[in-house]
Amino acid sequence: MKLLTCISLSFILLTGNCILCRGNDIEASQSLSVSVMVWNIWHGGNDADLKEDGRPHVIDIIKSVNPDIVLLIETYGSGKMIADSLGYYFHLIDKPGTPLDNPHTNLSILSRYPLGERVDFYNYFNVGGIEVYLNDTTKMMVFDTWLNFDPWDDEPQLLGKTPDELVKWETSGSRPKEVGAILKGLQPFLDNADDVPVIVGGDFNIWSHRDWVESNKGINNDLVVNWWTLSAFEDAGLKDAFREKYPNPKHNPGISWGMPGVNDDHRIDYILYKGNKLKVLDSQIRKVDYNETIVIGNKSAMFPSDHGYVVTHFQLDL
Repeated sequence: MKLLTCISLSFILLTGNCILCRGNDIEASQSLSVSVMVWNIWHGGNDADLKEDGRPHVIDIIKSVNPDIVLLIETYGSGKMIADSLGYYFHLIDKPGTPLDNPHTNLSILSRYPLGERVDFYNYFNVGGIEVYLNDTTKMMVFDTWLNFDPWDDEPQLLGKTPDELVKWETSGSRPKEVGAILKGLQPFLDNADDVPVIVGGDFNIWSHRDWVESNKGINNDLVVNWWTLSAFEDAGLKDAFREKYPNPKHNPGISWGMPGVNDDHRIDYILYKGNKLKVLDSQIRKVDYNETIVIGNKSAMFPSDHGYVVTHFQLDL
């Protein structure tokens, strides 16, 4: 590792190119860009409702997006193969020693940067993290998350509940336990986020209070709802990257989940972050119905998931 670093640094000095800055001008190399993608790939990218094996399309889509770090949900045995196909480092969020193609493992992290110490707490199925080394002295903490979907309704605005009753209903399942345990495990890293930035992404299976606001209540049956789950992450200091970049949910709804022919389109997949060294440059959410064609740049692929992907480009000050 140290020998490779010396060779790389020598190459940088000889060529005048700052590889670690990923294209930034060498005279202004006090920052670098890092892109993070979150994607629930739906039963390992090979759900039974797909017209063909979706895993090659998962690979093609990730390759076209070209993120630095990928947080996969519903990995289910496909993650290592996807990582190897893309040339990424791979971390399976499961008990150490678990086979990397275990078909029952939910979460995994892919990175084009080297990985450091893993972070395990609460349930492997719900959360896990790892250090990502952007260079010899700069790292980020990256956590992948899945929250239980119960209780759920495709159209919660039509349940006949007041905003307060909706929040009470939202917290009637396992979410308070899961969120409490996750935030407790994250707290030491959040406390240190100005030194080592923190990314928390995943499929939260719940709506955001930043979407159910006054300016957007026309599509929510005139309801303004301070949904508890995302509020709790925000209260812990984590910012919603997509909504920070696009604060008006009416103009940029950012739909990340929905099934064809059903009125159930919602934004439930998120990239959250904390750390004063991080700045959001751009954030996108792309989704089409599964089995349909998505075009990214000049490339097309069959979309293999019921979830869209979220990708955020950050600037990280060194």
